[in-house]
Amino acid sequence: MLAVQVEICVADQDEDVPGCLAALHRVGLRLQPATAGDAGEATGVDDYGLLLFDAVDAVLLTRLRRYSRGGQRQVLAVALADAPRPREVWSLLAAGAADVLDWNADPDCAMLIRARVERWFEVEALRRSDWVHAHLVGDSQVWQDTLRALIESAQFTQAPVLLLGESGTGKEQAARLIHHLDPRPNKPELQVLDCTSIVPELSGSELFGHERGAFTGAVAQRQGAFALANGGTLLLDEVGELPLPLQAQLLRVIQEGSYKRVGGNTWQQTRFRLISATNRDLEALVRAGGFRADLYHRIASQVHRLPPLRERSEDILALVRHFLDVLRPQDPPPEPDVATREWLLRHDYPGNVRELRQRVARLLLHHVGGHLLTVGSIPAPERPAPGSANSDWPDPDFAPLVRRALDSGIGLEALGRGVKDLAVQVAVADAGGNLQRAAQVLGVTDRALQMRRASQRRAGSA
Repeated sequence: MLAVQVEICVADQDEDVPGCLAALHRVGLRLQPATAGDAGEATGVDDYGLLLFDAVDAVLLTRLRRYSRGGQRQVLAVALADAPRPREVWSLLAAGAADVLDWNADPDCAMLIRARVERWFEVEALRRSDWVHAHLVGDSQVWQDTLRALIESAQFTQAPVLLLGESGTGKEQAARLIHHLDPRPNKPELQVLDCTSIVPELSGSELFGHERGAFTGAVAQRQGAFALANGGTLLLDEVGELPLPLQAQLLRVIQEGSYKRVGGNTWQQTRFRLISATNRDLEALVRAGGFRADLYHRIASQVHRLPPLRERSEDILALVRHFLDVLRPQDPPPEPDVATREWLLRHDYPGNVRELRQRVARLLLHHVGGHLLTVGSIPAPERPAPGSANSDWPDPDFAPLVRRALDSGIGLEALGRGVKDLAVQVAVADAGGNLQRAAQVLGVTDRALQMRRASQRRAGSA
């Protein structure tokens, strides 16, 4: 049995701890004690960890928040004494635990923990892969959680997937991720069919294909999406627009794997993974009679919601740099100056990532060269009115985050300290580690920023 390394944090020195650690060693887990990682610093095994605890209280929940870095690290919380009550389980999840296990409820709990860690290891390896970094950009927690869920669905099941999200949130890119991770050999290219383009009068020829002479203009036999996707993946984009008569026929294909071409009498066989995407509320459509309930439950085996850009605004600058690379691949990408960054960050983006890409493209149209992308590249109609730059701070999206922190028991002093620490982390990361540039963005001196970071490191190692 291959050894698997995992970091472990022992919150309570319960009498069962030695036996638990010995059992975990026997199933091949190499346990690395949490030290600085307990305060949120990287320790090597940085994506996941174990937390052994006895009782759930405010001290444990605070420690879990720090250890999980607010949910960024996958933490498996293991109860060694009495099983936590349901409300305590929910509190543990809210504090950052990815799952909660009762050590005494299952004699094979050690093997279950190993299996969970191995699954996390596989998912994290794929999440960090070059393909994912190149096509699904963003480091925000909500986006990384979305990627983990998509990767798990892609890698460990062939069940149909339903992608929900506003227009421009990246549903087709998510579908391409699922198809890319499909292990089937010799799979064809991802087949994408926009359901808004289906003509009901042609009986769904786009889906089923047609025989020569099936209708006026059918001068030759044509393969439909079901045939082209055989052995691979079919994405039905805007599936909520599929006409009701075709919904019944689609359901039959999903259930039986067979269909007839329009104008044909021979049953054709097909096997494909189905991904459906929509920006509509399908459950509301079902209640209104606009979408079949039986089809909905067939296509919604795995449901993933793609977050709008306003819920992952910390990814905007990373996406901007990505689009600068993509749109000007032959040139070194320019860096937006401070005012241009602020202009990019303060927009609402109702069109989400697609709108952000268009905004970057308009900037590049006016950029004549150099390493800085300056405010002169901003089209005049899109420039903010004088004096309006900071008029709407705090941002309306800030209030729900503060409320969530208060609901989790975080007081005003800890909340303020956390916001300041996070602002420093974000500024330094966005500046690529350049403290002088980060200090400029934060409005502090280089010396003040250096002293604050040193104080954070001392607190983390305490």
